[in-house]
Amino acid sequence: QVQLVESGGGLVQAGGSLRLSCTASGRTISSYAMGWFRQAPGKERELVATINWSGVSTYYADSVKGRFTISRDNAKNTVYLQMNSLKPEDTAVYYCAADSRPRGTVVISRGINGDYWGQGTQVTVTS
Repeated sequence: QVQLVESGGGLVQAGGSLRLSCTASGRTISSYAMGWFRQAPGKERELVATINWSGVSTYYADSVKGRFTISRDNAKNTVYLQMNSLKPEDTAVYYCAADSRPRGTVVISRGINGDYWGQGTQVTVTS
């Protein structure tokens, strides 16, 4: 069993930056593909970014490409989402998720399985 806890959300002005963290406990996530998702009120959940097990491959939604960076520190059992040049349309609850499929088998550009989810952290961007 894996527990994921997000942190780092908050209120920021447009153009500002935030760094979200997702720390796992219970088991190591060092062999799992990971992802960040977000959901705004009244909208569907959408994929933001994914990262393969080792961190050498990443994938981003077009809406955040060039502004957001997903990374991981497997020694700390943590995944990050650095968000720069934030826009009001980035306002959402952000969730991290872990894909427990075997290492090397996940095509991250196709999304990941949400086998484990965090509780979410609110990001609000003002104009």
